[in-house]
Amino acid sequence: MPQSRASHLIAVFSMAAIAAVWGGGFPATKYCLQAGLSVGAILALRFAIGTLGLGAMLVLLKVPLRRREVLDGLWLGLVLVTLFWLQTDGLRFTTTSKSGFITGLYVIFTPMVALLIGDRLRPSHGFGALVALVGLALLVREPGQAWGGWNRGDSETLLAAVLCGFHIVMTSHFSRRSSGWVLAFVQVAVTGAVSLGVTLVLPAPFGFQGAGAALARPGTWVSLAFMGILATSLAFYVQSAMQARLGATESGILLSTEPVWTAAIAVSGLVPGIREHLSPAQLMGGLLILAATLVTELGPRLLRRLAPIEAEDTIG
Repeated sequence: MPQSRASHLIAVFSMAAIAAVWGGGFPATKYCLQAGLSVGAILALRFAIGTLGLGAMLVLLKVPLRRREVLDGLWLGLVLVTLFWLQTDGLRFTTTSKSGFITGLYVIFTPMVALLIGDRLRPSHGFGALVALVGLALLVREPGQAWGGWNRGDSETLLAAVLCGFHIVMTSHFSRRSSGWVLAFVQVAVTGAVSLGVTLVLPAPFGFQGAGAALARPGTWVSLAFMGILATSLAFYVQSAMQARLGATESGILLSTEPVWTAAIAVSGLVPGIREHLSPAQLMGGLLILAATLVTELGPRLLRRLAPIEAEDTIG
């Protein structure tokens, strides 16, 4: 097998694995919440672990910290900490599966955010947004419940997905002038530092009060290690190293499988205390959201391939 082909396959499998790891982060977070850790405690501990991991990599790779890169990472960190607080707090009120699928809507929101800075909105993006809206309605709807089952957690998660779109667009802009390693380290460090500072001043049950009982459970540390080491340090490392070998569309498609992994893990019962069930309507809603992400990513590529064919037919 040619080296370039092997390198591409390694990148594909690596990015697919990262999507699975990020998908597993939702049940791991839910487990920590059910164990008694507050939102702030989870984020402070997770991103402290992630900061140590990425910091060690910076030292090993001897990556310099430049002022411009640190400032870019700071802005990304402020957005990142806000969206993670919204997403994690939302998990207190909504299910793991719904949180994963709603968060996955960032694939739809990203081109819409890009439109605000002058990018063109492709027809596939608009169509994907409409399909995702129908899927979202089916996913969250619970007959007989107030507001059709829509709750505070769903609203927080949806806002987090919008912020994900801003984060991705900002990352795309900053990465053209700043080191990916520095951006990753600084934004993770900022998220951990802000989370720690806020949690220290919050009253019970939102601070570190009562965290001792939760941290006495081995499963809590397993979940935190999974989120801090795999879903933060390793995930950023793999994404930084492998995404350069893939096209943007291919990367987006691979990462868009994240909510599928989230739902699969939540339904399987692999995480102790988490065993969810999706109704046929909710399952259809989740599939529609996934279809919308694929339309958004694949649409432009398919249109480009069809254009030459149509041109040839016209000439003929």
